[in-house]
Amino acid sequence: MSRIAWHSARSKSIGSDFSQRKCILLRESIRVRTISHRQWTGAQGKLILQKSTMLTSITDGILCCLTGKTTNLVLPLESSEPSDGFEFVEVKPGRVLRVRHIKPEHQHIHREKQDARKDKTNVDCDANGDASPEDSIDDEDAGTSVHCKRKITVYRNGQLVIENLGDALHSEILQCQDGDLEPCSTVEVELADYKEMPSSPDPNPTPPVPLPSGEQKPAPPPRRRRRKPKRTVLIDSTRVISSCKGTHSDVALFFVHGVGGSLDIWSSQLNFFSRLGYEVIAPDLAGHGASTAPQIAAAYTFYALAEDLRAIFKRYARKRNILIGHSYGVSFCTFLAHEYPDLVHKVVMINGGGPTALEPSLCSIFQLPSCVLHCLSPCLAWSFLKAGFARQGAKEKQLLKQGNAFNVSPFVLRAMMSGQYWPEGDEVYHAELTVPILLVHGMCDKFVPMEEDQRMAEILLFAFLKVIEEGSHMVMMECPDTVNTLLHEFFLWEPDMSRKGEADNTVSICDTINTLKIKKPTDK
Repeated sequence: MSRIAWHSARSKSIGSDFSQRKCILLRESIRVRTISHRQWTGAQGKLILQKSTMLTSITDGILCCLTGKTTNLVLPLESSEPSDGFEFVEVKPGRVLRVRHIKPEHQHIHREKQDARKDKTNVDCDANGDASPEDSIDDEDAGTSVHCKRKITVYRNGQLVIENLGDALHSEILQCQDGDLEPCSTVEVELADYKEMPSSPDPNPTPPVPLPSGEQKPAPPPRRRRRKPKRTVLIDSTRVISSCKGTHSDVALFFVHGVGGSLDIWSSQLNFFSRLGYEVIAPDLAGHGASTAPQIAAAYTFYALAEDLRAIFKRYARKRNILIGHSYGVSFCTFLAHEYPDLVHKVVMINGGGPTALEPSLCSIFQLPSCVLHCLSPCLAWSFLKAGFARQGAKEKQLLKQGNAFNVSPFVLRAMMSGQYWPEGDEVYHAELTVPILLVHGMCDKFVPMEEDQRMAEILLFAFLKVIEEGSHMVMMECPDTVNTLLHEFFLWEPDMSRKGEADNTVSICDTINTLKIKKPTDK
């Protein structure tokens, strides 16, 4: 056989071997996808998704640059871990979110008693025509009625004027009376940017000084033109605020994480409040944790993720719902509180930033191509550990690993940062909220300055700002006991309107005018 014929035969054999291997890999891929579909649609639900692994090799980044493709790092597979409390919800066709849903057992018994009580009440009402169902109100429905009234005026020069005309809630209602907090672990922030209005004219006015002879009277200052407001919003409603206990079957807690996190960052809070009897719901955002990761950037815009959370909220919502958000998740809690004011009872914002509209930054490092972010994954993880935690010890590294914080594929991370576009979420949007809100801020947070949370407290109607000195951006993981105590006291809090008469005689928040300047949109 000639050398040319031998090389030709060898090249054909190599080509056939390559084709056979390609077909085998294609069949294996089809088999894996078929198994994945069966696993998602199975009734047992004893599944989790494989955690995303960061690419720490520069070779993988170079191959990604050459091929222009990124592998989907989230694949469903069998697991020996318990699936108690985990559910997979298909919010849209092919868009599946993992949700941890813990429902206390006592709620079933309580709900049966409540149904029997309602039936008995209906029978009594039929027997006695004068009696009404409102006469037998359950303890869960009791609460304090608060008058929410404010006037929001936006002028063309960007000035925002807020007039609070309703009831005032004092911030000293949260003093951590259980004694579970360490001394000086929280700092009470006083807001002193309010302008007090004169209540009455001076009873002893100073007489005018006569001018010497020969001097002319100074000309009066020019009259200023009356400004015309660009937009005016009037809010006049009544809200019932009640104590939300774990024994109440109509209370549900929703926990929403931010960019790069997962529901695992709430493990301390989920375990704590579920033991107290609360029903807790914590979803994984798309591309995070064990949820599916669509390989299209449009799947990670603010509006797409907000619709996912809307579907989760409508599926698990009760009569009184409390939303707890962290970082970027605060924006979704604000969206749900604005969309469902009657269902959202209270809101907790943890290191959420200021009340500004979202707009992605064009100069951010996350605007780089995904293949470059592959190479920078170790640097990004190290920088997040340094900026997200007050200390960078072995404990914090273990928390970062267990909580899946910043452990997503570079494509998802880039799409999440580029999709933070929400022009409606400006200061007026936040000022329209009438729900009580607790703001929790870590003093050592390098991502969100405390001034932003202070401005958020100034804009909101009923807001209470608590600063944890030893906490940073991941304060719920660094100081779980402190955060759990603050949240629990806020859930149990009910406003005391017995001081309303005293407040009417003095100048309080409800008699003041807050004048602010509207800030430009930012990204979180």
